[in-house]
Amino acid sequence: MGKITRFINDESGATAIEYALIAALMAAAIITALGTFSTDLKSAFTKIGTTLTTKTK
Repeated sequence: MGKITRFINDESGATAIEYALIAALMAAAIITALGTFSTDLKSAFTKIGTTLTTKTK
């Protein structure tokens, strides 16, 4: 009976799972943000690249 009680009261794995869930939520938020701003980022880098190649000619 003592082993079952210790197993039920053990919370060491719960902390690891909580950190994994937080990391997964942060990754999902970053992926969503990058997907939202990808068009703006692409046009900004294209404009910068065009400006740099135009100025060097």
